[in-house]
Amino acid sequence: MNKITMKNLGLSQRFITESILYTGLYIGRVISQYKDLYKIATENGELAAEISGKFRFTVKTLSDYPAVGDFVMLDRNENTSGNAIIHHVLTRKSAFIRKAAGTSNNEQIVAANIDIVFICMSLNDDFNIRRLERYLGVAWNSRAIPVIVLTKADLCDNISERLYEVDKIAIGVDVLVTSSMSADGFLPIKKYFERGKTIACIGSSGIGKSTLINRLIGEETLATQAIRKDDKGRHTTTRRELIVLPSGGIIIDTPGMRELGIESIDLVKTFADIDDLAAKCKFHDCTHTKEPNCAVQKAIHAGLLAEERFVSYVKLQKEAQYEGLNSKQIETEKLTTMFAEVGGMKNARKLIKAKHKKW
Repeated sequence: MNKITMKNLGLSQRFITESILYTGLYIGRVISQYKDLYKIATENGELAAEISGKFRFTVKTLSDYPAVGDFVMLDRNENTSGNAIIHHVLTRKSAFIRKAAGTSNNEQIVAANIDIVFICMSLNDDFNIRRLERYLGVAWNSRAIPVIVLTKADLCDNISERLYEVDKIAIGVDVLVTSSMSADGFLPIKKYFERGKTIACIGSSGIGKSTLINRLIGEETLATQAIRKDDKGRHTTTRRELIVLPSGGIIIDTPGMRELGIESIDLVKTFADIDDLAAKCKFHDCTHTKEPNCAVQKAIHAGLLAEERFVSYVKLQKEAQYEGLNSKQIETEKLTTMFAEVGGMKNARKLIKAKHKKW
């Protein structure tokens, strides 16, 4: 990366104001991470850094550690002997979060301080409308603006049908169609890049994220790989990396993520159509299953709401309800739901005891 200004790296007044609280330290932005070592961009160039012992001692969760896109406070801003030391992470304005692999309830920051999330999905083998709903929910929750980028248009012979499916669930979201085959195949996305604006690029492996970024950079910087025949993308990008584009703007490439946890999802914005319908139901606590005058069920029967979309909404609601609970707690929640009609498990036990006495 050539020497660039911190303003080009997305440094805004909110971060500058907060950084003043830490006298004797210098501000930088995390541009990549490998295990416990971070690459930081500062006004005097790039340097390697690690977190201080005190920082490590005070960390409570995985999400407290520095992540790609974070602005951090360092003991130096020049590449002198040894690694720089990270003492603080400045307050994030946004963060794309997923559940960390191998943990029961720990969040991993995929990208921090982002303005826009490009949700990439290919129009051929990778296309999955239910997964797209999940991505949208997590993207809305990140406090960044989601934009759907459909790739590999040249490999799809029913683009209009798939666009129709996407439009039905992408409420208030821009939808772009791109192709790697033509020189102008990625022109629709260039308008989103402005100096200092950060865009995170997410999606499954092999669906064209790296190809897209290479086109924006103007050279084959990132390795690319196709989706396998079994529809499982190879992990082309193995770690997150922040890249400043020559034409302005910043993009964060991320490893392929086929599935996302539900721990950080905004169902209200993702399913705004269902929430609007639910507000018209006769009962404010309507479950949209068997209650009279249910606006949601009426819309499904009238063909105004796809039943598959409602099923996806219910599924994600249940996942969100059970997220972070252990097996015993999940079982308790399920039983509570089962006996809700008789006033919960306590009342259910009373009814069972009363029946036994009669017998």
